[in-house]
Amino acid sequence: MLITTTTSVEGRPVQEYLGVVNAQSIIGANIFKDIFAGLRDVFGGRSKTYEKVLEQAKEDALRELTEKAQGMGANAVLGVDLDFETVGSGGSMLMVIATGTAVRIA
Repeated sequence: MLITTTTSVEGRPVQEYLGVVNAQSIIGANIFKDIFAGLRDVFGGRSKTYEKVLEQAKEDALRELTEKAQGMGANAVLGVDLDFETVGSGGSMLMVIATGTAVRIA
């Protein structure tokens, strides 16, 4: 399955547009991760904890997007957009939304 942020793939014309697909992933960061990340923010540096959580949420959303597109008979998803948000009380959860167009390409 080809997943790309571009609206076309050079040399591979779209044979059929199958529709918009989207997927969400919400991951909560536990209290110990929050405390450690807070300390990291106070003393400077990157929060590897949150970077790992964001990466996992992104991978989960793209995996679900791929599964939905395959279920529609697609072999590619074009124009993929990833949005990252915090949700929950005090932004305690991280959400990734993946959206794209499921297509069949040559």
